[in-house]
Amino acid sequence: MAIKLRDLKTEARTLARAKQYAAALAAHDHMLAVNPLDYDSRRKIADLLLAMGDKVAAAQVYRAVAMHDARSGHLLPAIVGCKVLESLGGKAEEIVAVMAATYGHDAKGLAKFAARQAPVDLDGEIAPVPANAAAGDPAAVAARARDRALDLSAFVQYPEGFLPVPFFSELPHSLFPTAVQLLRLVRAGDGDVVIREGQLGTAFYFVATGEVRVIARAGNNKAVERGRLHEGSLFGEMALVTEQARTASVQVVGEADLLEVDRAAVARLVAEVPVLAERLDRFARERLLKNLLATSPLFKPFDHQQQMELLKRFEGHDLEPATVIIREGEAGQGLFVVMFGEVEVLQKDVNGRDKTVAKLGAGEVFGEMSLLGDKPTTATVRTLSRTTIMFLGRDYFQRLVQALPPLRQYFEELSKHRRRARV
Repeated sequence: MAIKLRDLKTEARTLARAKQYAAALAAHDHMLAVNPLDYDSRRKIADLLLAMGDKVAAAQVYRAVAMHDARSGHLLPAIVGCKVLESLGGKAEEIVAVMAATYGHDAKGLAKFAARQAPVDLDGEIAPVPANAAAGDPAAVAARARDRALDLSAFVQYPEGFLPVPFFSELPHSLFPTAVQLLRLVRAGDGDVVIREGQLGTAFYFVATGEVRVIARAGNNKAVERGRLHEGSLFGEMALVTEQARTASVQVVGEADLLEVDRAAVARLVAEVPVLAERLDRFARERLLKNLLATSPLFKPFDHQQQMELLKRFEGHDLEPATVIIREGEAGQGLFVVMFGEVEVLQKDVNGRDKTVAKLGAGEVFGEMSLLGDKPTTATVRTLSRTTIMFLGRDYFQRLVQALPPLRQYFEELSKHRRRARV
């Protein structure tokens, strides 16, 4: 009876954790025999050979698969292979040179649109591993799996164009070896927490292989899964522009290879190429805008083109901690959106002292209450950390909510909720 490929991979992972390496190798050998395009099983075979103590065979597979990954559009798994290979005392200069020439800044093969091998369908069905696949001499099982992992004859032609890879495609060719050296490889298991909500961010990460899930606390303080990230995804990138508390936790599902880039590594690379700081800052801000457009209710009524037009109406401001943005009792200036950082909302108590009534973070808006009622502001808002805000002038905001009743309704409901919460 056929089973899902996903379930067979889980079974192989369970066998590996139980140190039943020959059985796990037989499972991946079977998966690769059925689908030679299953590049994940090639890497797993290398890991299992290493676990069995055969460093020579493992290094052979890591080297071949890493070079294949670099040439086929999988830069991050290729880097993982290089890092493991180097940890075994092997050399990876040739592979890194290919990566630099293929993915570095101004590489000829980089393109906005490029074909890439489709991921293996994990929900597709596959025949179970034959009962006697792991029988006999474990060395023979290992040799068979090694040979299959090294057989790349199914790939008759590599792509001519490649998609740029965030961060790496900002690096000049000459800096690629340094960047790869500075990366830290994190090989994480099921349930491992990579970053934790509330902790200060000092590094960002790439998902090279595997899967992680993003978890954040909701209004009722319950942990809610916000999404899952796979190969090529980047998270924790706000550490590029500010050392502030993480807004979500990231936890490994199954297992994952992650590449960590800490602030010291970024500083080292920027010292070599000063213009890199500007590129990284621009990249981080573009990511922030993308996340804001995807998550903020303010932009939901608009299509992509309208969102871009609306963004042009906003002004961006970088503010230091303790900067007063709105002062209670003054006329409303416009609508504010927090891009990153945190602000506190203060109101005077019966004794005339400022009291914190709310804190707002990335994606949240403020300033709408006085604009809707055309009344003086009812609270003071000031920054708690380095904060970037976007500002939309009052005249344009009022025209906007008059033209879009659903948007006006959203702001009215938001204002009602905030007034109730502050009573």
